[in-house]
Amino acid sequence: MTSVPTQAHRGARNTVRLRLDGWTVAAALVAALPAVPILSLALTALGGSFGGWSELAAYVLPAAIRDSAILLAGVGLFAAVVGCGAAWLVTAYDFRGRRSLEWMLLLPLAIPTYVAAYAWLDLTHPLGPLQSGLRALLGFTSPRQFRLPDIRGMGGAILLLGLVLYPYVYLTVRATFLAQSATLIEAARTLGVARRDVFRRVALPLARPALALGVSLALMEALNDIGASEFLGVKTITVSVYSTWVTRNDLPGAAQIALAMLLFVTALVFVERWGRRGQRYAASARNARPTRPMRLTGWRGVAAFAVGFTPVLLGFLAPATHIAVQAVKRLDFAGLSGSIIREVLNTVAVATFATVVIVALGAVAAYAARLRPAGAAPLLARVASLGYAVPGTVVVIGLIGPVAALDRGFAAAGGWLGVATGLVMIGSGAALILAYAVRFLAIGVGGAEAGLARTPLALDGAARTLGDTPFAALRRIHLPLARGSIAAAAILVFVDVMKELPATLLIRPLNFETLATHLYAEAARGTYEDGAVAALIIVAVGVLPVILLSRIGTTAAKS
Repeated sequence: MTSVPTQAHRGARNTVRLRLDGWTVAAALVAALPAVPILSLALTALGGSFGGWSELAAYVLPAAIRDSAILLAGVGLFAAVVGCGAAWLVTAYDFRGRRSLEWMLLLPLAIPTYVAAYAWLDLTHPLGPLQSGLRALLGFTSPRQFRLPDIRGMGGAILLLGLVLYPYVYLTVRATFLAQSATLIEAARTLGVARRDVFRRVALPLARPALALGVSLALMEALNDIGASEFLGVKTITVSVYSTWVTRNDLPGAAQIALAMLLFVTALVFVERWGRRGQRYAASARNARPTRPMRLTGWRGVAAFAVGFTPVLLGFLAPATHIAVQAVKRLDFAGLSGSIIREVLNTVAVATFATVVIVALGAVAAYAARLRPAGAAPLLARVASLGYAVPGTVVVIGLIGPVAALDRGFAAAGGWLGVATGLVMIGSGAALILAYAVRFLAIGVGGAEAGLARTPLALDGAARTLGDTPFAALRRIHLPLARGSIAAAAILVFVDVMKELPATLLIRPLNFETLATHLYAEAARGTYEDGAVAALIIVAVGVLPVILLSRIGTTAAKS
C-alpha cells in the first residue's frame, strides 16, 4: 500500500531543504571573504593615475620583480636540496640519534623569517658574539683586522629564508619516502641500479609531486615575507607595496603593485600545478613492506647525524639560543617592561578572537560541503581556502576599500542617530580580524573537513530520522567527534596569527602593538636587545605547531 505524502510531510521536507539552502548561503558568504579583497584590489588599482602606473612600471616593478624572482629561485632550490636530502637521510639510513633528528628537523618552523633575520643580523654584527669570538680565537683585536662578509643582501636572504622554510619540503617529501614500498627499491636493485643511485633514479622521481607541493609552500611564505627582506636589504614586491603605501602615501600605486604581485602568485601556483601534471603520489599498499633503512655505524653514523643536524643548528638552535641569551640580559638589566606585557595581552587577545572566528567559519564551510556534496558547497569551500595563497600585504590592500566603506556607513548611521562612531572597523581591530580570516581561513576549513571526514554519513541520516536539524547534528554529533582535528587547526591558526607581520603592520589600530610589530620596530631602529624578549616569546609559542606536526608525522608513519 502506497502512502500519500501529507501536507505536514511536504512542509517538513521543505523545511529541511530550506535549512540546507541556508547552509549553502552561509558557505557562499564565507567564500566571499577572499573574493571581496581581490575585487576591491582591482578597483583600487584602477583608481590610480596612468602616469603613476607608468612610473611604477618603469622604475619600481622591474627591480622588485627581478629581486623577487631571484629570491624565490634561490630559496626554492635551497629548500628543495636541504629538505629532500634531510628526508632521505632519516628514511633511508639508520644511525644513532636518527629518531631525535626526525622531529628536530622541523624546529626551524618555530622561528618566523623576520625573527631569524633579526637574530642573525645581531649574531653576525662586526661587534656581535660570532665575529668577536672568531677574532679572539684567531688572535685579532679589531674588526679592521678580521671581519666576515655582511649577510645583508640577496645571498644572505636566500640562506636565511631557506634555513627557515626547508621543513615544508622535508615534511611532504619524507611522508612520500615513508609510503614507498621496499618492493620498488628491491626491483630497482634487481635491475642493476646501484644503491647510491636509488635516490636519484627511483625515490626522487616518485616524490616529485610532494617536492613540488613543499617547494610551492616555501615560496608562498618567502613571497609573503616583509620583515626579513627589508632587514636584509632585498626589495621584493612585498617590500615595494609596503614602501609605496606607507612611505610615499600612494594607496592606488600600492594596489597596482599588489595586483602585479597577485598575478605573480597566480603564475607561481600555475607553474606548481603544471609541474605536477599527470602525476600521483606513489603510496604503498596497506600491507606492503616498508623500506628498511641501512644501518650506519662508527664515523659514518656520526657524519650522517652531523649533516642532518647542521640545518637545525643554523635554522633554529643558533638564533633561538642567541635570542634567549639577549632576553635574559635584557630582563636582568631592565626587568619586564609594561609595554611588553601590554603587547603580550594584545597578541593573545587578537589571536584568540581571530582563531575562534576562523575555526567557526571553517566549520560552516566544511559542514555545508558535507550536507550538499553534489551542489555548489564543495566548490565554495575551495574558494574560501584561496586566501592562504594570497600574501598578507595583498589582502590588506584589498580590504582597505571595503573597510573604509563600512566605516563611512557606520559614521553616516551614527550621524543620523546623533552618535559619533569614529572608525569602527579599523579602530576596534575588526578589520585586522577580517584580514586574518581571509589569510588563514584555509586552515580552519581543512581542519574541519579532516574531522568531519571521520564521521560516517550514516550518522547524519540517523540524526535526521530522530528529528535533529542539521545544526543540532553538528552541535551534538559532528563537533564532539571532530574536536581533535579542529583543536589542531585552532593551534595552527593561533600561532600563525600571532606570527603574522605584514597584515598586522598595515591594518592594526592606532597605538596597537603586538609582539611582531614591536620586534619589527626595534629591529628597524637597530636596538636588537630591546626586541629580544618579544622574539623569545614568539619563538616559544611557535614551538607548539612543531610539536603537533611531529606527533602527526609519527602517528602517520606508524599507521
